[in-house]
This record gives sequence, structure tokens and C-alpha cells, in this order.
Amino acid sequence: MTKRYNDFNTYLRKKFGCRVQKITIDAGFSCPNRDGTLSGVGCLYCDEKGSGSGAANRGQSIEEQIYEGKLRLASRYKAKKFLAYFQAFTNTYAGCGELRKKYDEAITDPDVVGLAIGTRPDCVDEEKLELIQGYTATHMVWMEYGLQSAHNRTLKRVNRGHSVEDFIRAVHLTQGRNILICAHVILGLPGESSRDIVKTATTIANLGIEAVKIHNLYIVKDTPMAQIYNTGKCAILDQERYVDWITLFLEHLRPDTIIQRLTGDPNRHFLLAPRWALEKHQTLAMIHQNLQDRNTFQGRLYKGACCEPVGS
Repeated sequence: MTKRYNDFNTYLRKKFGCRVQKITIDAGFSCPNRDGTLSGVGCLYCDEKGSGSGAANRGQSIEEQIYEGKLRLASRYKAKKFLAYFQAFTNTYAGCGELRKKYDEAITDPDVVGLAIGTRPDCVDEEKLELIQGYTATHMVWMEYGLQSAHNRTLKRVNRGHSVEDFIRAVHLTQGRNILICAHVILGLPGESSRDIVKTATTIANLGIEAVKIHNLYIVKDTPMAQIYNTGKCAILDQERYVDWITLFLEHLRPDTIIQRLTGDPNRHFLLAPRWALEKHQTLAMIHQNLQDRNTFQGRLYKGACCEPVGS
């Protein structure tokens, strides 16, 4: 089946001529939204590992994580090249000296052709971006900024601790440096409608961001969101509605935006809901089928950059 969106694997294969996979890295960073700087709670949906593997707490070095990741991904996907993906918590939340040391360690392996740095938009500045820009001479470099929603009321509701305006400032500060930008988005956040997610898609499109990662809101044990869910006050999208919303979201993006992810990979041992989030292949097949059945595609409703109020 021909894909009706601009997928990441195809993009990487065209760039490097082979299968390229991300190796997720837990570098032991913290987060200002958890250490008391902004709050001690964190985002309401975030677990104690900060979407990471916990490798840093187990004493694994970045080099060891790269080695193990290469073996696993080469066996599973026949990957030959790799991106070192700093995933857990906030991977620019340190001084430039510490950041340089950790980024350098990640690219010592010659099969690592790029860096992907997951962070908050309120945790970058000119000095850090100049450091990161230095790696673009030899490696593909991605900054992966957590937006989640283009509505400040939603960001406040889930205790993100930053604003949409912070995200836009980070994007503008990053652009023009040969650094690629990926925005992280969650569909189905509390209180949001299909109209709200269209606004998030058009915000990303208007900023000219190179890529987006999308997944549904899922509830993980031992998080503040789990407590809310257990009281019956947190509605979760069903699989069919999520497929419809993904389709709508894709339609409003730019046609050339790279889609790095269309669904998440929750740990089945910690997932509370929805259980369909574990059926990744089924969800992807449903998205592909929905696009085909509707004879639609990424960018079909994109109307070009326009001026809209942000953060509403």
C-alpha cells in the first residue's frame, strides 16, 4: 500500500542509502519541571523515568547503550546506521561542558550518523544551540521539542510548565543553524477537541518545522494522570477516534513535513489505558486504510502560512 504521508524511514533511507534507526539514550539528565525549579510534579502524564529506559540509573554509560542498541536494531531491522537519540527527560538541562561530554560520547561510534536531542522549548538558549550547531558539520542533528499542544490552557492543565510562545521562541532561535526541528504532539489531551488538534497542526505547519512526532494520550501507572483517570475524570480516545484525528491532523500539515511517529510505544507492564495503544501495527494499518478510504493525504487541507493568534 502506498503511504499517503511523508514517513521518516523513507527520508532516512534516501539520505543515507540504508536502513537507519534511532538508538534511545538515557543520559541521566533531570527536568526543571520535576526537580523543583518549575515544579516537583512534572507533566501529569510523565512517569518517573521521563519516557526513558532507566539505563542511567542502572549505571550504563552512553557508549554501552549505543553498543547494545546497535546489536538489537541491526538484528531486528537490519539497520546499518544509527541516530543517537537522547530521549529521557530534558537533554539540554545542564551546562555546555556536560552537554558536550555526553554528546561527544554518543558519536564516537562511526555508525552513528546523527544526534537527536529531546528537550523542552524553555531549556535552550543561544550558547547551547551554538554548541549543538557545531555537530552539524559532520552529523545530522535534530532538536526534538516537546510542544504537545498549541493551546496554553491545555499546557497548563497538564502542568507542562512552559507556554506555546516558549515553543515558538525556541523554534525561531534554532532555525537557520542547519539543525532540523521535530515537534512532539499528543492527541487526546484533557479538554481538547478535533478543532483544537487542527490548530496545533496548523501552528506547526506555519512555523516551517521539518518533522513531527504524534501519539495518543495513554495513561501510565504511578503518574498524576493515572490518579485522575482512576477517578473517572479523564476521557481517553478510542482507537477509531484516534485514527480519525490523526487523519485530520495530517491533512493540515505541510506536505513536506516528515512524520517521525504516528503512535506511541507504551510499556505494557505499566500501561493502564487504553489497551489498544499496545496494538501499534493494527493502529498504523487502520490509519493507512482510513487515508485510502477517504482518498486523502498529508497536506490536503494545508493552505499555506497564515497569521493566527497563538496559545488560545
